[in-house]
Amino acid sequence: MAEKLVVAVVGVVVRGGEILAMRRSTLKVGAGLWETTSGRIEPGEEPIAAVAREIAEETGLEVRVTLRPVDTYAARRGDDPMVVIVFRADWVAGEVRRSDEHDAHRWVSPEAFAELTTLDRLAQAVRLATEADPA
Repeated sequence: MAEKLVVAVVGVVVRGGEILAMRRSTLKVGAGLWETTSGRIEPGEEPIAAVAREIAEETGLEVRVTLRPVDTYAARRGDDPMVVIVFRADWVAGEVRRSDEHDAHRWVSPEAFAELTTLDRLAQAVRLATEADPA
C-alpha cells in the first residue's frame, strides 16, 4: 500500500518572551509529550486557516498568526511521511482553555521548552518563531 503524505501545521503561541507549551493527554498518541499546538490540514484548507483553527480548538486563545511560516520540515506520523509547517502566533487575548488533547500547559521560555520536549526539530522551530519579526 502506498504511503499517504500528511501535512500538518504547528502554531507557536508567543506571549511576551514566552511560548505556550502543551502536554499531550493520556487519551492521545504520544501521551505526556510536550509540544505546541498542532494538527493536520483538512482537504482544501489553507495552512494559515488551519493553524488558526487548531489554536482556537486546542487553547481558546485569540491570536494573530504571522503570514509566513517560520520553519518547514519533514517528519513521520506513524508509517506515513509528514510535512510540518510552523507559524508564529502572537497572543492577543484570553486564558488557555485546553481541549481533551492536552492535560497540562505552561508558558515557558524557548530554552525551557527545549528541556521539556523530546522533539528537537520542534524546539529549533520554537527558537526561530520567537526570534522572527511578528509583522
